[in-house]
Amino acid sequence: MFKNEANQVRAGWLIFLAFVAMFITQQIFALPGGVMLALVDFPFQDGSFDMDIDAAFARHPWIFLLTQGGGTVGGMLATVLVWKFVNKGTLPQLGFRGSLRDLWFGLFLGAASIVVIFLILLVTGNIKMLNSFGSPEFTVYTLSYLLLFILVGFFEEMFFRGYVMSTMQRRGNPKWLIYVISAVIFSLVHGMNPNVSVLGLVNIALVGILFAYMFDATNSLWLPIGYHITWNYFQGNVFGFAVSGTTPYGIYNVSVENGNSLLTGGAFGLEGGLLATLLIVLGFFATRLYVRMKAE
Repeated sequence: MFKNEANQVRAGWLIFLAFVAMFITQQIFALPGGVMLALVDFPFQDGSFDMDIDAAFARHPWIFLLTQGGGTVGGMLATVLVWKFVNKGTLPQLGFRGSLRDLWFGLFLGAASIVVIFLILLVTGNIKMLNSFGSPEFTVYTLSYLLLFILVGFFEEMFFRGYVMSTMQRRGNPKWLIYVISAVIFSLVHGMNPNVSVLGLVNIALVGILFAYMFDATNSLWLPIGYHITWNYFQGNVFGFAVSGTTPYGIYNVSVENGNSLLTGGAFGLEGGLLATLLIVLGFFATRLYVRMKAE
């Protein structure tokens, strides 16, 4: 049950162990931010101990970064420690290898994908801009969420692609199964997000397969890390769409109320729409072209 024919612990148990370690470590590293939020925000509670967490974090964005970012750093640390001491692997074997050129292309491709979706929605009248291009609204969230999404991009690719895929590959699992399992786990983890939709989860699984392909095609985590960072940041903090159902704080702000939710994704954000599906699929072709050009 626990070991395969080669007397090795099965990949599923290793992934389960890493997931539990990651979850526990995230809670520990997020705790200081949570305690600080309770202390700092107590005057806003009018003597009540019933705290509106979202409103409290909105009042204290740097504490939000400390809490969420701290948890993310904890997840990264747990992933590295389990990989090193349980899997007996190194950071290059986890996926941190290859050229940083892949990172720059990933950053470009993720940003370009969101820009294309935004422009299509704007031209077709499915969104309405609430402030003009000439009146960007820079706030503390512009920087704090940039830092957070950098951490998220590193952490989620380290775990869902680096750890999960590499662990399964070491146990001799077929490539199609490695792609599917890593993407399904990635999607299910997002299933508890606010305003989640079926199409949103399908798209998250699909982009998980794209990230897996990027990792496999370049033999490196740099490309999916770059794409993941700007895919999230340009959605929420440039154009003001919800990111996987979470509250956006954009330089520009948009309204999707009068748009077609099958295109805009509604309250879940662009990942809940068919345009995201299209651009994710195009991401496979862009990655294939990039890998071919790099090889020439």
